[in-house]
Amino acid sequence: MVQRSLSTNLSKNTALFHALLPLDDSFDLITRDLKLGNTPAYWIGVNGFCKTEILQQIFSDLQDPLYTLDSEIRDLPRYVQSKLGYAQVSLTSSIDTILQNILSGPSVLLVEGFAQAVIIDVRTYPVRSISEPDTERITRGARDGFVETLLFNTNLIRRRVRSPKLTFSICSLGAESRTDVAIAYLADQVNEELLDTLKKKLSQLQITSLTMGSKSLEELLIKKRWWNPLPSIQLTERPDVACSYLCEGHILLIVDNSPAVLLLPGTIFQFTQSPEDYYNNPLTGTYFRMIRFLCIPVSLLLLPVFLLLAAYYPELTVQLQLTPVSDLSPFRLFFYVLAVEFLLDLFKYSAALSSSRVSGALSIVGGLLIGDIAVSLNWASTEVLFYAAVTMLANLSLSSIEFADALRIYRILLVVTTGLWGLPGFLIGLTLVTVSILTTPTFAGFSYFWPLFPFNGPALRSLLFRRPTYKAQPSKVWSRGHVHHTK
Repeated sequence: MVQRSLSTNLSKNTALFHALLPLDDSFDLITRDLKLGNTPAYWIGVNGFCKTEILQQIFSDLQDPLYTLDSEIRDLPRYVQSKLGYAQVSLTSSIDTILQNILSGPSVLLVEGFAQAVIIDVRTYPVRSISEPDTERITRGARDGFVETLLFNTNLIRRRVRSPKLTFSICSLGAESRTDVAIAYLADQVNEELLDTLKKKLSQLQITSLTMGSKSLEELLIKKRWWNPLPSIQLTERPDVACSYLCEGHILLIVDNSPAVLLLPGTIFQFTQSPEDYYNNPLTGTYFRMIRFLCIPVSLLLLPVFLLLAAYYPELTVQLQLTPVSDLSPFRLFFYVLAVEFLLDLFKYSAALSSSRVSGALSIVGGLLIGDIAVSLNWASTEVLFYAAVTMLANLSLSSIEFADALRIYRILLVVTTGLWGLPGFLIGLTLVTVSILTTPTFAGFSYFWPLFPFNGPALRSLLFRRPTYKAQPSKVWSRGHVHHTK
């Protein structure tokens, strides 16, 4: 059975950590035998996680005869308080705590004669520079974004919200990864029931590691069925967006090694918002918000409705001047629509995953050449390409990529059911989409359709219209309505 607390014998402690850690086999784990006056000591750290200059200064001071006037250490807490001037220092006797600290970055100093270890937090992580997120770009406004370092992300939030009520509660998840997760909230505005439920849920998670960071945590918090593609929790890489939700009473979940922050609770209308609205004047912001709301039904229904009318009601299509007179059979038109749908998705993802130097040229050349060749080879028609292009533009205008991808899945379902069974198939597909949206689960049973249900008039007006800042400030935190309790 593994010893859970330190011994007063330095040799036993050293042997224990050699058994628990591959100190002799892993090149990045470094150790050092020290003499603090006449008292032996042993230091353990991770190469690359420690600030070498600070450690050298600490070791130099502790081993300086003029600095350490006592030849032997008799009281370790007092010795640390009086001799170790570095700010981030603590004492612990727990083996598990020591292991977690070593593997997280802080180094450990073991001293002969004491059943406590000195934790010296001189860690530093390899980080990328703070820049604007590619997926949430705006024309003007703040250009900073979250990065993969937890402390940097909390600093970006603290810089904007300097309230004494702002609290960052930290925990570790994953039996192997021990990933740090911070819960950020304003103590005087947070929903206490939601906060308690979240802390309880996190403490009960039995997982090996958070493989994909915040996305893995999202799937662990809300277990959805395969027929619920809509996102249940909003993710953002923008500190200004996260802080605006924080001030409205939301809870932020910040996962180490992930630049995306989770916002709780989540509603469907969060995925229709964009920070661009608030960096424009109210009239312009409202106009673009209305355009974005209009793009949702266009992205979902334009292609299925075109297929329904052109394939099964050609006379009505010609009368409405939606397409020219065509002798295409319903099956051939259905094939065209499906082929173009998948072709446009191929363009989108190939451009998104390719180098930025060629992505623009790839999308333009692909759209011009392949579209023209597809029409020439009778693999598509110009009217199908037109409606598919409008659909894609409407889909790309949505601020949330996850929400736009869910609409794409719904649209493909509608295209398939409409192409196979006509109007009954379109109605069946629309019913299935409605059921999928209505059954989308949320965390802790909060309403996914707030402020429509439960109805909240002032919140709904703020949602639909970009109001001036002096009118948009809520007099109190919005009550989002707890619909049902979940286990």
